[in-house]
Amino acid sequence: MLHSAFGYESFRPNQEAVCEAVIAGRDVLLVMPTGSGKSLCYQLPGVARGGTTLVISPLIALMEDQVAKLKAQNCAVERIHSGRDRSASRQACIDYLDGKLQFLFVAPERLRVPGFPAMLAKRKPNLVAIDEAHCISQWGHDFRPDYRMIGQYLPHFRPAPVIAMTATATPLVQNDIIEQLGLGEPARFIHGFRRSNIAVEVVEVPPSERADLARELLQDAARRPAIVYVPTRREADSFAAELKHDFPAAAYHAGLESERRKKVQNAFFSGELQVVVATIAFGMGIDKPDIRTVIHTALPGSLEAYYQEVGRAGRDGRPSRAVLMHAYADRFTHDFFFDRDYPDVSVLESIYARLANEARPKEMVRSMTRIDPEVFDKALEKLWIHGGAVVDAAENLKRGVEGWRELYVAQAEHKLAQIELVIRYTQSNECRMLGLVRHFGDYADAQQRCGICDFCAPDESIAQSFRPATDAERKAAGRILAALKKSGRKATGRLHSEVFADYSLDRDGFEQVLGAMARAGWVEMSEASFQQEGRRVDYRLAQLSAAGRGMDAEAVPAFEMKLEIEGTAKRRKKGRAAHREKASRKREKAAPPAPATNVAVEKALRDWRLAEAKRRAVPAFRILSDKSLQAIAAEKPATTRQLLEIPGVGARLAEQYGAQIFRILERG
Repeated sequence: MLHSAFGYESFRPNQEAVCEAVIAGRDVLLVMPTGSGKSLCYQLPGVARGGTTLVISPLIALMEDQVAKLKAQNCAVERIHSGRDRSASRQACIDYLDGKLQFLFVAPERLRVPGFPAMLAKRKPNLVAIDEAHCISQWGHDFRPDYRMIGQYLPHFRPAPVIAMTATATPLVQNDIIEQLGLGEPARFIHGFRRSNIAVEVVEVPPSERADLARELLQDAARRPAIVYVPTRREADSFAAELKHDFPAAAYHAGLESERRKKVQNAFFSGELQVVVATIAFGMGIDKPDIRTVIHTALPGSLEAYYQEVGRAGRDGRPSRAVLMHAYADRFTHDFFFDRDYPDVSVLESIYARLANEARPKEMVRSMTRIDPEVFDKALEKLWIHGGAVVDAAENLKRGVEGWRELYVAQAEHKLAQIELVIRYTQSNECRMLGLVRHFGDYADAQQRCGICDFCAPDESIAQSFRPATDAERKAAGRILAALKKSGRKATGRLHSEVFADYSLDRDGFEQVLGAMARAGWVEMSEASFQQEGRRVDYRLAQLSAAGRGMDAEAVPAFEMKLEIEGTAKRRKKGRAAHREKASRKREKAAPPAPATNVAVEKALRDWRLAEAKRRAVPAFRILSDKSLQAIAAEKPATTRQLLEIPGVGARLAEQYGAQIFRILERG
């Protein structure tokens, strides 16, 4: 069937065992990186089992891509999502009920449409495939409340087996997916996270110098094609404009019109463009095999996101490189977004205290709390997600369940922990690839070092700078060697406090020397943790390697230290408290007055938003926030580009609702 139905000569690693489990009727959790062939793991079993495979996918572009590929294989396939008109969706339902389809793709929100799950259950699917399954988990990096509801509909489709698939799920997320979907003793397949051809480098660089370093690295034609990830649309535009002077380059982000994004993507695929400077919008469906370099010019929000983006390099198997630039200042950027997206729990409690069992208009509740409208909307959304508020399409609010606090606090702490993990990764003194493999729970492959990253092969690095260790640093290394010979493995914090109780070397200097010793192969580092007051506390352990045990602590040979940025240690000592105080002062300032809006246009937009919210059975703020709606009414964008410049409007919203918004603005 692999040959006849799909035209492949052989399975990729791990595919065959997954297909056998699904065909046998077992529930399956499949976690394999992008590009490793997850799609075949439901498509081949779907054909083998006969009947119709129901595929639930949250991304329209990805859905359309899969549908096109299956049709090219002469499979009978249809899809239902918000981008299709009602007649096409109705015909897809008819074909499904008539047994004419091998595959039916649906967006998760369709399951909330009254009668739709019952329609599917009239002729039960033979297999249910859930793509991007990490979206189900509140611990996932792309958690979506709509997706979390899928589990309650699955009993309608049993006894069909379920395969949940994702490219990024830590052990915590894996367990949550299984619990939320109610999978019965699923077979777990967690494989393939090692990318043996990608050399990962992590280098500390001030934000002001990152563009220059990226340009310098890309001057070598062997390091192109390349993707440069930047944090903002503005930086994507400006940096791409600079790079155009050296080689064909273009920006890609959610602020570009659909046709422009498609043109950039096609030009990159064809080789017309050598470099794309992108925000994280440049992601799904990027399957260009010969990308030689991926550069991050800022700290990513999670290791899951970082791994996905790095994994776009070297899919042809040839040597490739990923360079992550960071500095302590990046922490402040993430703190800013965290403070914006996760209001203090006291703000949510203030709203919850004013909710009643009978519905009240949102504006009435907001006026009672006297909370800034933008902060109120963000807090209300979080309260709704965690069940503390019941919100109808017209944004009338009722009191929800009591248990929302624990859920919200846990998710906020998890979000902070993700940032901490990324920072910890940049500071680690171990093989970069091993750290990523272990993060995803692929423990069977978490032993052997990659041999090519900046830790394993510092001499091969392209972004790092080194200097010889000073006499003082060599003496410090000798003291560390002597202490570890006596004690064996020891926590690095305790090792520092005991060996340098005389304050001759501060903690930053100690970590730098210890890292250099690890790179030289004298010391081995490992991760450990313990529970304290219900929280996990991570720490590092150091022990001598075989080479280190054989060394003379009184005659440490020359070794190399990473060049430190001037002032780095001083910046590291600034605590989060100072930054939070500054952020708090910002929030206390009065918000700038909003531009004057056209009352009639704003009302028309609100009426449309309410109708769309009712159709999708979600609160109105899930369609468009008040702030964005008011800005649209004030600015009256006439083109998609202008619409995308409105804060809070992304490519997905513009493509889905742009035409409707423009018609309302034209009438106004």
